[in-house]
Amino acid sequence: MPTTSLKRQVTLGMLMYTLLLSLGVATHGVIVNENVERLIWESLLQSEFEHFQKRQLTDSGYQWADTDLLQLFGRGSDTPIPAEFDLAHGIHDEISFGKKQFVVLVDGAGPDRSVMALDITDIEKAEQQLIWMILGSSTVLVCVLVLVTIFGARRLVRPLSGLARAIAELSPDRNGQRVQVEPHAPKEAQVIAEGLNSYLMRIDDFVERERKFIRMASHELRTPIAVVVSTAEVALDPLVSQRSTETHLRRILATAHEMQNLITLLLTFARDPARLQSMMELVDLAELVPAIVQDHRLLAGSKELVFDIITTPPCSIHAPRQIASAAIGNLIRNAIENSEHGTIRVMTTSSGVTVQDSGHGVSESERSRIYTQLARAGSAAAGGIGLELIARACAHLGWHLDIDSLEAGGTKATLTFR
Repeated sequence: MPTTSLKRQVTLGMLMYTLLLSLGVATHGVIVNENVERLIWESLLQSEFEHFQKRQLTDSGYQWADTDLLQLFGRGSDTPIPAEFDLAHGIHDEISFGKKQFVVLVDGAGPDRSVMALDITDIEKAEQQLIWMILGSSTVLVCVLVLVTIFGARRLVRPLSGLARAIAELSPDRNGQRVQVEPHAPKEAQVIAEGLNSYLMRIDDFVERERKFIRMASHELRTPIAVVVSTAEVALDPLVSQRSTETHLRRILATAHEMQNLITLLLTFARDPARLQSMMELVDLAELVPAIVQDHRLLAGSKELVFDIITTPPCSIHAPRQIASAAIGNLIRNAIENSEHGTIRVMTTSSGVTVQDSGHGVSESERSRIYTQLARAGSAAAGGIGLELIARACAHLGWHLDIDSLEAGGTKATLTFR
């Protein structure tokens, strides 16, 4: 279905309104003029005719004398009634007789009728001139109103037209696009622009989260998948002993748990932070942390490590359970990977979890890289899963990760939940 521009619709609407208004005013003026004119003629002729009748009653020898404008026909006059004036009783306007126009008063019926005729030829000519003058001025006024309407409509819809052009120029393959309106644009146009820009910002955030998810998933999942595949191939080798097969299966299971935590974290980055609020629940760290430690004991099977869990009640937090579990699990796994012997101490409080190991610690460059990752709010970086991935989760959820190297050796990582 064809559509027209708003400016054209407004212009045509105002033009139709002006024409209808002018036609209505003109029609009303004509009707009022005709009614007033009829009342005037009736009053004038009735007054003259009554005066004539009174003179006849008081003066039997009185004879009517015609003038250039007023004439009497029929009874009371020696002039017979012309065929043009042979009309019904009453007032009749604009009756043509010869080259002139008359307004006629007919009184009586049959042979006793009297007709008084007033010559209004000059008045009708003046009226016609006045009508043409009014039509001319109305035409000029309509043309001026049309020009003003076109200018006003153009000025009125210019912000919307600019907004429409800006929307049409938006490209789906570009980020950071915004629409601008004139500083003095109507409030409605500014509200539309602000709403659209807010929507574009949300789209940019969504696209960026999707890109980060794809980039991190393709990078982070490649290594554990390769481990699972290679370990499964070795376990299926008929030359491998049953004890070795069990070891390989345990490694596959541990890697699968690692991938499960990784996928949970990656899916977190793909979500809108506002939508994560609906996933918040009360999580008891005193119950959650021992279960996570138990799941990761397998990774420390060949190492001389001891786990020490210290719980300081109350130790309940509000957080998405799966995401909190994945983040804590990554801290514990990172401590296991960086330690060969000693104690891994996991301490829980009402605000978060601290994981302390006795490994080789974190270098200044590594710690600087992790804090840079936090400042960039989740930008991609290589290095596998671990502290950097938790740093991305902290930036996304508003959590805080603090990492320190201990003087006696080892690393202390504190995850504070919001």
